[in-house]
Amino acid sequence: MSRAKRKMDHINYALSTGQCRATWLDCVRFVHQALPGTGVADVSLEPKTGDLNLKSPVFINAMTGGGGSETLQLNAMLARAAKETGIAMAVGSQMAALKDKNERESYQVVRKENPQGIIFGNLGSEATVEQALEAVEMIEADAFQVHLNVVQELTMPEGDREFRGALERIGRIAEELDVPVIVKETGFGISQEAAEALAGTQVSAIDVSGFGGTNFASIENERRKRKLAYFEDWGIPTAAAIVECRQGFGGTVLASGGLQDAGDLIRAFRLGADATGIAGSFLKHAVSLGETGLIEEIEGLHEDLRMLMTALGARTIEDIRTSPAVISGELLSYLQQRGYETGHFAAPSKN
Repeated sequence: MSRAKRKMDHINYALSTGQCRATWLDCVRFVHQALPGTGVADVSLEPKTGDLNLKSPVFINAMTGGGGSETLQLNAMLARAAKETGIAMAVGSQMAALKDKNERESYQVVRKENPQGIIFGNLGSEATVEQALEAVEMIEADAFQVHLNVVQELTMPEGDREFRGALERIGRIAEELDVPVIVKETGFGISQEAAEALAGTQVSAIDVSGFGGTNFASIENERRKRKLAYFEDWGIPTAAAIVECRQGFGGTVLASGGLQDAGDLIRAFRLGADATGIAGSFLKHAVSLGETGLIEEIEGLHEDLRMLMTALGARTIEDIRTSPAVISGELLSYLQQRGYETGHFAAPSKN
């Protein structure tokens, strides 16, 4: 099967299988502030994300490219929406374009449509420094994602079966590239142990990409004769992965994996995320509502965040970190068993 055909299969299966909504973000409940002492006009949505320089706390996460004309058109639409709303955008894995020059246009269209925007390049952890440099040059990327997808590859019929040396390759890429390097999972979460290992490199940010959104094990199982069902419930739910990565990594922490609305985003910020990425939900809006509908959705997301932050008395994304919130259910049990102290989340704000 060609890479282009596989890319389109991934998109179609992502739309048909949906998201499992098992992020555990619903286990976070804010303590209402009847006297927030702020107004909507006081709220700033610009996050602190180090050398990523994001202007919005939400970005379009890696999805598309390398699937011929269909993904070219989709990437062009997403890029225009990102330009109109002032948010960053990541392209899907560029390996297809490194293997087949005819696929380059489906990625380069993003820079063409959004010449001044913040764009992330993307390759898997098998990539060499030379491939990473070529991927960055291809789209004049402002940052570069290295994605980790062990479970997806193991489930993929034609996937990789060898994962040795990934940390060393990531370290070399982070050393050699002139743009910030982001390490992201693909829907199965990043643990404290992995975050600590990455903290020993020059990686700028970790995208936790937790369990609970688009499930690539389920997608790949649709393409298998004998399904590996045990991988379909595998991974660290997004809420727990944020805490794990915040504990193990001192740089920028990005949250993704099943985030769909402002309520999800603001809970992610409370748990320790600096910014958030959305893929599956934006893909569905793009396909069902078109470009105008997607732009309206993103603008509505920004408006909803301002409303929620006002209700909490939070003027900045960082202020949300001190907003009292009660942790319950499976998330509480998980964090306690992993040895994390949880009382500080609910402690009264000292502001």
